[in-house]
Amino acid sequence: MPNNLHVCLSPALIPLYAVEEYIVVIIDIFRATSSICYGIDNGAEAIIPVSEVEECAAYREKGLDYLLAAERNGEVVAGFDFGNSPFSYTKEKVAGKTVVLTTTNGTHALHLSRSAKKIVIGSFLNLTALSDWLKTQKENILLVCAGWKNNFNLEDTIFAGAVIEQLKALDVVLDDPAIAANDLYQIAKDDLPGYLAKTSHSERLKKLGIEKDIAFCLNVDITTAIPVLDGEKLVKLP
Repeated sequence: MPNNLHVCLSPALIPLYAVEEYIVVIIDIFRATSSICYGIDNGAEAIIPVSEVEECAAYREKGLDYLLAAERNGEVVAGFDFGNSPFSYTKEKVAGKTVVLTTTNGTHALHLSRSAKKIVIGSFLNLTALSDWLKTQKENILLVCAGWKNNFNLEDTIFAGAVIEQLKALDVVLDDPAIAANDLYQIAKDDLPGYLAKTSHSERLKKLGIEKDIAFCLNVDITTAIPVLDGEKLVKLP
């Protein structure tokens, strides 16, 4: 059972935490961590998160059969196989493949957390599987919200609150951001799509005509895989 259950509301705040003392859960609901969970559940061999578009492009030179995924500001970067829409991570596209992925927020948060005891990926898609696994851990847990360009956002914070909802009956110590995240979840939980429709990121994605991505990312418990960082790669937790 974990001791402390804390929430980091933005990647900009990660330096305030002794990350090496935590299991870190990376949260980027619209859309990176949802797509990663879906891709790993659909049989992707691995997903390699990189910080920069140039790093992603460099994998083209390695001569192996990588799928290259790059997203910036909600759009696929020109010249790449796809971005971070969950609909790009179906069995037909990713089973048995290794995907190299860079995104505006999620991969940034992950790289800032690399000194953690362990890094796993969370989304509404794997909420209960993730929460059940976290209950069995003996380490402090830090839920890291990827936010939007280092700013706070609602969707990641509310997901953190949903995890806390499943763990708070344990004898865990919550910090103030964790309490606030859980309070927000109480407001939103009966109509997640309705509540999150007003978020700024949701508005950005609507302008790009990808409302269906938003709806998909709010599906709860449609996957059971928990992606975990193993070296440079995200793979399925054994």
